[in-house]
Amino acid sequence: MKDSHHYCVIMGGGVGSRFWPFSRTSLPKQFLDFFGTGRSLLQQTVDRFSKIIPIEHIFIVTNEKYAHLIQQQLPDLKEEQILLEPDRRNTAPCIAWASYHIQAIDPKANIVVAPSDHLILKEEEFLKAIQKSLDFVSHSDKLVTLGITPNRPETGYGYIQIDDEVSEDFHKVKTFTEKPQLELAKVFVESGEFYWNSGLFIWNVKTILAAFEQFLPNVTDHLSIDPTVYNTPREAAYIADHFTSCPSVSIDFGVMEKADNAFVLLGDFGWSDLGTWSSLHELYPKDEENNAVVRCPALLYDCKDNIIAVPENKLAVVKGLEGYLIAESKNVLLICKKDDEKAIRQFVSDTKDKLGNEYI
Repeated sequence: MKDSHHYCVIMGGGVGSRFWPFSRTSLPKQFLDFFGTGRSLLQQTVDRFSKIIPIEHIFIVTNEKYAHLIQQQLPDLKEEQILLEPDRRNTAPCIAWASYHIQAIDPKANIVVAPSDHLILKEEEFLKAIQKSLDFVSHSDKLVTLGITPNRPETGYGYIQIDDEVSEDFHKVKTFTEKPQLELAKVFVESGEFYWNSGLFIWNVKTILAAFEQFLPNVTDHLSIDPTVYNTPREAAYIADHFTSCPSVSIDFGVMEKADNAFVLLGDFGWSDLGTWSSLHELYPKDEENNAVVRCPALLYDCKDNIIAVPENKLAVVKGLEGYLIAESKNVLLICKKDDEKAIRQFVSDTKDKLGNEYI
């Protein structure tokens, strides 16, 4: 039975620049169907959480320019379930607004906060962990995140070091570390004390708002208004005036790294944040030479460890490449080393500076 006090906040306002040129400002990756399932990453996220949380308790926080996309892809959601940010201010202001909004509806709310673009292969195990965490925070003033058992020294994820203290299978967090260099990532994995930071959070609404007031008063000063304003037409006007005054800060840096009541539930859920072309290559079916061909016809000769993603009506013929990305979408063709995430960010920045927004 779905608990009447359980809620879900899905963050869906990112632009996914590391997936350029597929992910564009006008159509970011969370709205795309990478695996041919007929459902975008955002739709799959809502589908997943609606199995344990009432659909009317699911809220999407996104940039106001994506309102029409949300409405198209999630027609079952009411207008008041879509919270539109007037500007991008990172995850902390996004979560604070959603938390105040939900508190006005239900002061006893337990909330799971999730990105809109994660892939979960072991859904049953994942949902059990979410349910367990929601039950835990309903009677505990803890801030919970999910830690993923690492299977390699990944430099693209943050890491959580666990403490010896355990409460109902939840380990106290000792340290958070942002994306480390390869040698340090190897030490982390070999130690057995570090887990990938999933970016998924679970807490009671009173607990997280108390943490905001303690650690980010420059956020709560702008967003903690009379509860009667929330969930009314006055809310949008107030947010439009005040949201952009909030600092641009992540929930990890602004709250979780400072809190002494941060706990983590460990698991292996077949999780990926699907943040880069390399992560898609890892997950996608591959041929005997480790080439991944994404929903397009291709002939490959003397090729190894590549990812090919061109329009379905085009044939890709490639010879003699190893470790490359070949991606074409609309008016952009990109060919580069698939693991060079920094280069792709630079390409996007240079394209915008030199050629404008037409290709972004």
